[in-house]
Amino acid sequence: MNASLEAPVPPTSYSLVLPPGWRQIPLRKGTERAVMRVLDHAFEGMPRDEVFAYRRDLEARLWQRIEDARKADGLDLYLPVELMHGISVPASILVSETRLTGGEGLDPQEAALLMAGSEGRREVVDLDGAPAVRAERTAQPDPELGAEFPSRRVDYQVPVPGQSWRWLTVAFSTVGAEDVDGELSLLLVDLFDAVMTTFRWRSPSDTQPSQRDQNTRGAR
Repeated sequence: MNASLEAPVPPTSYSLVLPPGWRQIPLRKGTERAVMRVLDHAFEGMPRDEVFAYRRDLEARLWQRIEDARKADGLDLYLPVELMHGISVPASILVSETRLTGGEGLDPQEAALLMAGSEGRREVVDLDGAPAVRAERTAQPDPELGAEFPSRRVDYQVPVPGQSWRWLTVAFSTVGAEDVDGELSLLLVDLFDAVMTTFRWRSPSDTQPSQRDQNTRGAR
């Protein structure tokens, strides 16, 4: 059969190019190994017996975030593990799967327009040559869910090519104890938008990604 007439191979994964100092924690397999790498990096060069309590505390907080992410049907969690300009980065990126009820056969462009019109501060954007929905909002504190401070959140909802009922949600959150509209929060939002310009679908026929593009997980 002529290759030009063959149906495109559906993607099996995606890739993101992250800023320096960010790490990926896969949530469905390989999680424990990724957590250990994050901890080893955080306490590199420090005497293990002197930082044992701090390491144990950080590990407990990481696993709590992982469990929360899994409850949200998360696929991957991305966290900053290094300082940026000398300060800790209060942010995270969660990639999860969403299924649209009754979305079978719906054109992705139509679905994106419907989703964008469902509430304010949503817009249709181009992502890897296809329509996606970007939403931005401020979330209020919710102590019952462990959120002590307000946060600025930005979500990108991306349809899986060839499977209109399946979408990926790439959700960014930054916590601002003082001001979620402050300079740091806005800078981090700009950084996340820049990261999303690198979003690409990958299929089995794609070449092996470079080391810089290794932040890749399945769309499943």
